[in-house]
Amino acid sequence: MTAVLKTESPPRTNSQKGGHLRRNIGIMAHIDAGKTTVTERVLFLTQRIHRTGEVHDGAATMDYLEEEQKRGITIQSAATTCEWLDHTVSIIDTPGHVDFTAEVERSLRVLDGAVAVFDAVSGVEAQSETVWRQADRYEVPRICFINKMDRVGADYWAAVQSIRDRLDARPISLQMPVGSEKDFRGFVDLVRMKYIEFPDDGDGHSYNESEVPAECLEEARARRHDLLEAAAENDEDLLDIFVEDGEVSEQQLVAALRKATLELSLTPVVCGSALKHKGVRFVLDAVIDYLPSPLDIKPLEGDNPDRPGETAVRRPDESEPVSLMAFKTIAEPTGDLTFVRVYSGVLRKGEKLLNPRTGKTERVGRIVQMHADKREALDSVPAGDIAAVIGLKRTVTGDTLCDQDQPIALSKIEFPDSVISMSMEPKRSEDRDKLSEIIGRMMREDPTFRATTNEETGELVISGMGELHLEVVVNRIQGDYKCGVQTGKPKVAYKQRLRKMREVETRYVRQSGGRGQFAVIHVRYEPFETEDGGLEFEDKIRGGNVPREYIPAVEAGLREAFAGGGTTGFPFVNAKATLYDGKSHDVDSSEMAFHSAGVFSFREATDHNTVLLEPVMKVEVRVPEEFLGAVVGDLNSRRGEVSEVDSQGNLRIVRSMVPIAEMFAYSSSLRGATQGRGNYSMELAEYRDVPAAIAEKVLKEE
Repeated sequence: MTAVLKTESPPRTNSQKGGHLRRNIGIMAHIDAGKTTVTERVLFLTQRIHRTGEVHDGAATMDYLEEEQKRGITIQSAATTCEWLDHTVSIIDTPGHVDFTAEVERSLRVLDGAVAVFDAVSGVEAQSETVWRQADRYEVPRICFINKMDRVGADYWAAVQSIRDRLDARPISLQMPVGSEKDFRGFVDLVRMKYIEFPDDGDGHSYNESEVPAECLEEARARRHDLLEAAAENDEDLLDIFVEDGEVSEQQLVAALRKATLELSLTPVVCGSALKHKGVRFVLDAVIDYLPSPLDIKPLEGDNPDRPGETAVRRPDESEPVSLMAFKTIAEPTGDLTFVRVYSGVLRKGEKLLNPRTGKTERVGRIVQMHADKREALDSVPAGDIAAVIGLKRTVTGDTLCDQDQPIALSKIEFPDSVISMSMEPKRSEDRDKLSEIIGRMMREDPTFRATTNEETGELVISGMGELHLEVVVNRIQGDYKCGVQTGKPKVAYKQRLRKMREVETRYVRQSGGRGQFAVIHVRYEPFETEDGGLEFEDKIRGGNVPREYIPAVEAGLREAFAGGGTTGFPFVNAKATLYDGKSHDVDSSEMAFHSAGVFSFREATDHNTVLLEPVMKVEVRVPEEFLGAVVGDLNSRRGEVSEVDSQGNLRIVRSMVPIAEMFAYSSSLRGATQGRGNYSMELAEYRDVPAAIAEKVLKEE
């Protein structure tokens, strides 16, 4: 068997490149699966950087924030661009921790494809499921990279099976690993039926290619048969050849697999060890071969702001009117840096674009291409590209910018609600204005970070996706912005709903000499599941008992009270208000009177008629078997409902639903109960009614 030392990827024809020489991809996974290390190796292979920095040393190129370097995790998504096989590849490295899930959400909204990274030992983990579902929602084609094949306990085929079982996906292996754990040497390329072996001390640039070893040949042929069968199911021409046991060319197989990947019918899987420089170049090859170019994406639909109810369409073509979406903002003293995806036309420096949300125009100042925190100036950006714009004043995440004469409003990015909050104040009273400015900048950057001021107490309350999220926010305020703050204890972001239907007659009558105030309304309130969780208003006035000009004022009053949270301040969700009767006065009635009647009506409807709701988290705990009983017992004591216990070697995976109110400081409790050998992840699952006794206690504390 002759081995050939290769320093380039196998040659491929133009038809395998997908026609358009660009890829926009995200790298996504559960925390610690190795996303940032994969990105670091990609940058090294494509000569974007000339030495690799390690995440565990705090030296990774894409983790440039001080908080990221200290913690060894990705907090903000970072963008870069590199070249591979004559293609330009834009990459966004996204966070894996659930507290920063908004970064993944907004990245997937504007990307064409994704690489999902999985740990070969753990397979699919909790946050892997979350990011996979997000990619499903945006119909993003993806490939899988089973990383850390050199780790003790690595099991490639078990990891692939976990993708099939837990993600309800159809993974198809393009490679068959040879060896695992410390004996991981390489893989059989099932597309080309060649054996690829990596030198132990390699830097990723070189590998040995040879014929498939005899001891692997039988299994490799069986695995290739599975690959051909899966590809043939999605390609009629290939199916004919396959059924007749004909010879399938590499070009035919790649084309069929690409088609199935773009249609979301199959997900190609490759393997390696990013830390040891093994296999990452073949991930890049798979990105070029199987993930879409901007031209493969179907035309984009949006609303026509000039004609409500009418749809506008944009093709990913430079000759179309320009349209782009802002998907990320970094607030800077010299002006916001706004990341944009250009969907059609050409974005040019200096031009004026319409923001349909505000109805105002924005001037494009400077355009730059990002490489982590470094920038390269550009004069223009064509359709399909991702870049950043400096100088936009009123554009926020999710906004569309478009041609003024041919406008389009693209669908917004939806972000989850915050689940915990805490009070905050500056240590020095003279820093109050400075803190307010910092908070404003951070809210522009992070749509899941919110801040409000309690009108009664003047207290500033910040809200976020979890304890780590708020901890990072506080550390950045103190470290990056040099503003000392004091914080209260974290609190749960409760909500409330109506307990039962109630009809209310509200009389708002005021007489104080001269013209008075007169408004009478009859409103029926009921619990009602709305699309956005808000208040649905229905006008059922017949015969003019409430004049038409006053009905919008009633609705505005109801919505104001609904948003205000009543006596507890917790936001209301899912209600319907039906205005069905009322009275007015020729002289004393006014919009102000009916607005006030609406406010008082809602307050009366909710008096002793609400149910408190709490965020319940999907919690996944991984512990050695000997600690299983202690962990399950502890979760039960936290009002947890254990739904499933899985095995993975000596590890037990406990899945449960637990109210977030019971999960504060859980990490230190878990460490103590498992001698530091347990770890967990959690994400918001749903809001549920709070048990009456606990609700009473919560309301007393407010």
